[in-house]
Amino acid sequence: MELKPIAHIHSEFPEKFGVPRQAGLIEALRAQVVFLPDYRIKEAFRGLEGFSHIWLLWGFSQVPDGKWSPTVRPPRLGGNRRVGVFASRSPYRPNPLGLSCVALEQVELDAPQGPCLTVRGADLIDGTPVYDIKPYLPETDCRLDAAGGFTDSAPWQGLEVDFPAECLEKVPGEKREGLLAVLAADPRPHYHRDPHRIYGMRFGGIEVKFRVEDQRLYVLAVE
Repeated sequence: MELKPIAHIHSEFPEKFGVPRQAGLIEALRAQVVFLPDYRIKEAFRGLEGFSHIWLLWGFSQVPDGKWSPTVRPPRLGGNRRVGVFASRSPYRPNPLGLSCVALEQVELDAPQGPCLTVRGADLIDGTPVYDIKPYLPETDCRLDAAGGFTDSAPWQGLEVDFPAECLEKVPGEKREGLLAVLAADPRPHYHRDPHRIYGMRFGGIEVKFRVEDQRLYVLAVE
């Protein structure tokens, strides 16, 4: 079987750093699913507007071909403990495929580039290839009694964000909510804990420089 992209994601993240660790965590983030010419057929989207959420099947396009590992070190475990690749969501898989559940905000059939979907909560780098879209069905896709494996015993800890007003003014108004949520979710690799290290995160055409100390993130500059 040969997989061919049907669309690409347009998001605020030009690189991996800062991308939410899972889909749906930051619904303030908006992205567009833009389809390739062969799939810009309005009939293919008939009925999709009735669903609140969809599944995106996509590819880890920045992973070198053939590079995978039978064990990985999940960030949730601090990068210090290995688990099997099939017990993780690592991109280094035999087939580098990702699966994300996102909120469907708008189905725009008459967009300039053909039918376009606006989604919220995507965890994808700008330009990521999308291979398929399926509707999310709450009666079968939601399992309230499901066990979360090692993630149940390793909850994420959010950060308090100190964002000076003079820096926040440099962020376009429609992007502020999403950026603040990304920073509060701690975009650092979880093996980085140096309070003196200055990080740079690119987001929606700007770069935010910050450091983290004692569960508080300090924004230093916006360029």
